[in-house]
Amino acid sequence: MKALGGGIAVQHRMAFQGEYFVDRYGKEAVKHTPPVAKMLALDVPVGLGTDATRVASYNPWTALYWLVSGRTVGGMAMYDDANRLPRDVALELWTAGSAWFSSEQGKKGRLAAGQLADLVVLSKDYFSVAEEEIKGIESVLTVVDGKVVYAAGHFSPLAPPPIPVLPEWSPVVKVPGHYRFAPPATAKIGAMVQMHQCCGSCGVHGHQHDIARKSSIPVSDEQAFWGVLGCSCFAF
Repeated sequence: MKALGGGIAVQHRMAFQGEYFVDRYGKEAVKHTPPVAKMLALDVPVGLGTDATRVASYNPWTALYWLVSGRTVGGMAMYDDANRLPRDVALELWTAGSAWFSSEQGKKGRLAAGQLADLVVLSKDYFSVAEEEIKGIESVLTVVDGKVVYAAGHFSPLAPPPIPVLPEWSPVVKVPGHYRFAPPATAKIGAMVQMHQCCGSCGVHGHQHDIARKSSIPVSDEQAFWGVLGCSCFAF
C-alpha cells in the first residue's frame, strides 16, 4: 500500500462492536483490530473518521477515546499499550492526518498561519481530563473558515440560526446527537445496558444491536460478520 501511494482511513467501529468481535473471534484477535500503531510505524498515511452514519455517529470524541484508552464505549479493554496512541497523535490523525486524504495538507488540519480558520473551543481540556471523560467532551464554539457555525454556553449569543433538518422525518430531529454519561446502574439489566451503551440508553444510537445479532439475517454467518453491521472499507 505504501509503495502504491495509498493510505488507510480508520473508523472506530470496534468501539461499539468490540464485545461482539471478542465473543466470536476471541481476545487475542481483537488486539489487532486495527493495528493503528503499526500502520504509523510503517509510515503509511493514516486518517481517522467515523464513517457516519453507517458505523457510528459523527461524534469524534468516542473515536478519540477508543484510540487513547484501547477500550470499547462499554469499557471492555481490547488493546495492549503498544496499540494505544498518545492523545496528541490520536488528535493529529483526526486533523492533519485526514487532510492528507483530501490533498489539503498545508491548507487545514493545524492551527497555523495561512491555514483555514477551522477551530473549536471545548467543554473540557482533552489533554488533561481522565480517559473516561474524553468521550463526553463537547464543542461550545465551532468556527469554520473564520465563521461561527455553532455556539453554546457562554458563547450562545454568537450562535447562528439552526439549520433545518432534511428530510423532516430524520431521527436527528428527536434523538440527541451526543454521548452523555448515564447515572450508575442499580439493577443487573441496567448494568448490561450501560456496559454496551448501544442498547436503548445510548442517546446517539437508541437501538438494540442484539435484535440483529440474534435474528436470521446474514450477521449470524461467521464468514460475513460485518455484513449488515456496516462496511469494511477502511483501506484504499
